Amino acid sequence: MSERWYEQAVVYCLEAESFQDSDGDGIGDFRGLIGRLDYLARLGVTCLWLNPIHPSPRRDGGYDITDFYTVDPRLGSLGDFAELLHQAGNRGIKVLIDLVVNHTSDEHPWFVSACSSADSPYRDWYVWSDKEPSDRYQGMVFPGEQRETWSYHRKAHAWYYHRFYDFQPDLNMANPAVRAEVKKIMGFWLQLGVAGFRMDAVPFIIELTEPDVTDPKHDFELLTELRQHVSWRAGDAVLLAEANVAPDELVHYVGDRGGSTNRIHMMFDFLLNDRLVLALARSNAEPIVEALRSTPSLPAGGQWATFLRNHDEIDLSRLTADQRAEVFTQFGPDENMRLYDRGIRRRLAPMLGGDRRRLELAYSLQFTLRGTPVLRYGEEIGMGDDLTLPGREAIRTPMQWSDQVGGGFTTSAEPVRPVVAKGRYGYRSVNVTDQRHDPGSLLAWFERMIRTLRESPEVGAGRCSPVDLELPASVLVHRADGPTGTMLFLHNLGTEPVLLDLGRLAAEADHPNQVFGNQEYADVDGLAKLELDGYGYRWIRLHRNPVG
Repeated sequence: MSERWYEQAVVYCLEAESFQDSDGDGIGDFRGLIGRLDYLARLGVTCLWLNPIHPSPRRDGGYDITDFYTVDPRLGSLGDFAELLHQAGNRGIKVLIDLVVNHTSDEHPWFVSACSSADSPYRDWYVWSDKEPSDRYQGMVFPGEQRETWSYHRKAHAWYYHRFYDFQPDLNMANPAVRAEVKKIMGFWLQLGVAGFRMDAVPFIIELTEPDVTDPKHDFELLTELRQHVSWRAGDAVLLAEANVAPDELVHYVGDRGGSTNRIHMMFDFLLNDRLVLALARSNAEPIVEALRSTPSLPAGGQWATFLRNHDEIDLSRLTADQRAEVFTQFGPDENMRLYDRGIRRRLAPMLGGDRRRLELAYSLQFTLRGTPVLRYGEEIGMGDDLTLPGREAIRTPMQWSDQVGGGFTTSAEPVRPVVAKGRYGYRSVNVTDQRHDPGSLLAWFERMIRTLRESPEVGAGRCSPVDLELPASVLVHRADGPTGTMLFLHNLGTEPVLLDLGRLAAEADHPNQVFGNQEYADVDGLAKLELDGYGYRWIRLHRNPVG
């Protein structure tokens, strides 16, 4: 890997409790995950992103934390987690954990103490108002599930702020003691050996909230402080930020106005994700081209993280109302498939009707566009969802390992969540074991695709740009240029085959050849008559630079 290892990583996101149960209690755990590391290594994963692992009442999927310095005992012990880090490292897999410090659970000892007395040392660790704030009903993240962002606490005799649910009071990042505690939390886990953090809700972490202020200032210097702290503790540690913000704000999360990359290392590319989903819905490549051309460039050293299925929802809030309606019509036609009027709570396979061609096309697009790909567990076998479960639980069903009862996830009759059992996506039809024995399976395809990606470092570390040629509306041609050479990618989002003339690029080519595609096409010599199937894709190496 390069010095910036994250530029050429393949990140795999999972919840330990939904991945593999080792002791039959129905809950996935660290020992179960350790037993599946060889599977992940074979797939080509180089980095795990673990959703919250801390003790929690689990009223919000573990994002309501009661202790930042240990692990949920249901998952195992701190020693088990240390063994996971060791075993993952033996396989060349780094581990990121969720850093959820915008808020705590209302059962956290800090908040319990803060509510007990106005003189509590933890009182100012949270955000309070003595009177009912005028912005009480503004800024809700989960409309329809939240009633307000300020709630009155009877014991504290004051209003407290919660950007999310009322059982998740926000920490006061303007308090130096809170900032110091966050750094201590990060230092603790870095000392154990994690490779960094996926930072939850970053725009709200740096928001300097005050009652009656509807547009609070943002303290970007906090990100500078956290980056400096992390870099001193572990030079190669990474901060990956969840920040779905306007384009003109993005660069401030990565670096200061001087152009230095001294804040966040990696940013989830929400803008590209929205337009990629819109392009798939329209069978038209224009939204992707627009995203590649209009999104501001990150400072050198900053990196995008791409995704198709986020761990919570497909958030379409950056699309216009009409564009969002187009996507809903295609991929979320039933109200039960939608979330918060802005997103879709489905996995990609059912969204695309189980069409293997469209699935391959979509993931080929994601893995070849700018940045580092992030894959949600189970996507590599085409897992489905369970829309009978509430909210975001629909896509948090257990991993489907085999056709045995419980899907190979657990021997318990009461798994942490129901295993998808019925229909075309049930565990008897979709599971790892069956696909492992089928060289034509989606899992086998993912393994080949990721191996090819690892042989093409230009994709993660190079410059991604659309090729400016007259093309059918359904076709995207883009390239990745880096010190190691140039790759060319052809994708047809439409159903009809096309014939492309890319002869203008021939002067740049040195024995061009297809290294991956939906089928073996005719030779690419000359680039003048390139066939491309409906929903077809081709990865073509234009040239490879000699090693210096």
